[in-house]
Amino acid sequence: MSTPRATTVLIAALGGEGGGVLAGWLVDTAGRAGHWVQQTSIPGVAQRTGATTYYIEIMERPAGDDRQPVMALTASPGNVDVMVASELLEAGRALENGYVTPDRTTLIASTHRIFCMAEKSAMGDGRYDAERVRRAAKQMAARQVLFDMHAAAEQAGTVISAVLFGAMAGANVLPLSRDAFEDAIRAGGVAVDASLAGFGRGFYMAQDGRPANPVGNTSQAVSDDDGLGDRTLTDRINRNLPGMLQELAREGARRLIDYQGVGYARFYLDRLEPMAKLDATRGGAGRQFALSREVTRRLAVWMAFEDLIRVADLKIRPERVARVRAEVRAAADEPVIITEFLKPGVDEVASLLPPRLGRWATGLADRAGVRYRMNVGMHVSSTRLRGFLPMWLLSRLRGWRPRTLRFAEEQDRIERWLQVIQDAVEVDYDLAREIAIAGKVVRGYSDTHRRGIRNFALLMGAVPECMAAREPARSFCRLRDAALADPEGDALDIALAEMRATPTSGATAVA
Repeated sequence: MSTPRATTVLIAALGGEGGGVLAGWLVDTAGRAGHWVQQTSIPGVAQRTGATTYYIEIMERPAGDDRQPVMALTASPGNVDVMVASELLEAGRALENGYVTPDRTTLIASTHRIFCMAEKSAMGDGRYDAERVRRAAKQMAARQVLFDMHAAAEQAGTVISAVLFGAMAGANVLPLSRDAFEDAIRAGGVAVDASLAGFGRGFYMAQDGRPANPVGNTSQAVSDDDGLGDRTLTDRINRNLPGMLQELAREGARRLIDYQGVGYARFYLDRLEPMAKLDATRGGAGRQFALSREVTRRLAVWMAFEDLIRVADLKIRPERVARVRAEVRAAADEPVIITEFLKPGVDEVASLLPPRLGRWATGLADRAGVRYRMNVGMHVSSTRLRGFLPMWLLSRLRGWRPRTLRFAEEQDRIERWLQVIQDAVEVDYDLAREIAIAGKVVRGYSDTHRRGIRNFALLMGAVPECMAAREPARSFCRLRDAALADPEGDALDIALAEMRATPTSGATAVA
C-alpha cells in the first residue's frame, strides 16, 4: 500500500499575532477531516529579531490504513508546500533561507511592515526595501498571495491570524474544505464572529484579490482646513514657495506648531524661503526642486529634535495610551500599565540648562572623567501618577526650551548646515542636495545623538575636499553613507582617509 506524500506548511508569526492559535486551527481542521497531522514549533527570540515558527505536516489517510507515518520535526529548505508569513520581512527571511521554491511553494504573506531592531537602530533610513522582497517572491515562489492582512484584520476587528487562516483556505493548496476551516474557528469558541469576519476577508483576497464585504467608500474630501490654525502661514506658503513644495512645507509647519508653536513654524519658513529662491536661480525648476525639497523635509525634522521635553510630551499623550491599548486589545475595563525605561545622563540634564551653565556642567563632568558614566537607569510607569506627574511637568517646559543649551546648539548646527548647502550649490547642485540629505545624520538623543554630532562635524569639515574632487556629489555621498552605515564612525574615518589619499582634480574649494 503506497503512502501519500505529506503537505508541508511552515508558519512564521511574530509575538502577539496569534501564530499558535493559527497553527492550532490548522491542526484541528486537518484532524477533523481524518488526516494524519503533526505540529512542531520553534520559539523566536526577543526584540523583533526573529519570528516563532510552526511546522505542520498533513497527510491524507487512505481508507482502512491504520499505519502511523513518521513525519519530520522541522522544515527543510526546498521541501515546503505552503509558506505563511505574518509580515513582509519574515517572508523575505523565508525566501533567503530557501523555504520558498518555484517548483513547489505557495507563499502567503502580509505586505505590512513591523520594523526589526536593525532597521530601528540604523543612523539613517535603515528600512529594508519592501519592493525587493516582492520581486524576489515573484521569482522564487510557485504562487504568491500577498496583501495587507494587518489592515484587513483591523477592518474586521480581529487579529491577523484569522486573515492568514482565511488566505490559506482561499489559496486552495490544502486538502481541506472551507467549511472545515470555519468549523475549527467555531470550535475554538473565542471571538468567533470577529475571527470568521477576518477569515472571510482573507479567503476572498486569496481567491481573486477582492475583499469580502468591502467597506464603503473611504475616500475623503480634501478639507479647506490644513490644520495649521493660522491662515497667514497658509497664505505665506502658497505665496512664497513652489507648488511642489507646499504640501511638504505645510506638513513641516504642522509638526513645528505641535513642537513649539506658531512662531517656531514662522522661523522654519524664514529659513526655507531663501533656500527655495536660491534653488530656483540654480535651475531647480528643471530638477523638480530636488534641493529645496530635501531641505523642506530635513529641516522640519531637525528643528523638532528630540530633547527630554519632547520625549516626555510624546510618552504621556492620550493618543499614545489609546494606541497601546488597541495594540494589546485591552477591554474598556482592563487596566494597562506602560513602563518606560529611561537612562538620563549628564548631557541630558545639562541640555535643559541655559547655555553658559550647561557648558559649565558638562565641562566639569569632563574634567572629572564622569560625563559619559553618570547615567541613571530608571523604570517609570507613565500611566501611574507617580510616573506621570514628573513627565507632565517636564513636558510643560516647552516655553523654556529656546533658553536651553540643547536648543542653542541645535540651531547653530542647523545654521551651519544651511550655509554649507548654500555655498555648495554655487559649485555643484547635486553636491548641495547630498549635503541636504546629510541632515539626517544628527538624530535621537543620548549616545545616538552624540555619535551623530561627531559624524556630522566630520562631514561638514570634508565638504571643501569634496568640492575639489573629480565627482563632488559622489565623493560626499560615499562619506555620508559611511556615516549612516556605522554609528561608531569607524567606516567614516576609513572613507575620509581613502578620499584624502586620492588625487583631486585641483578644483578650487569654497571655504
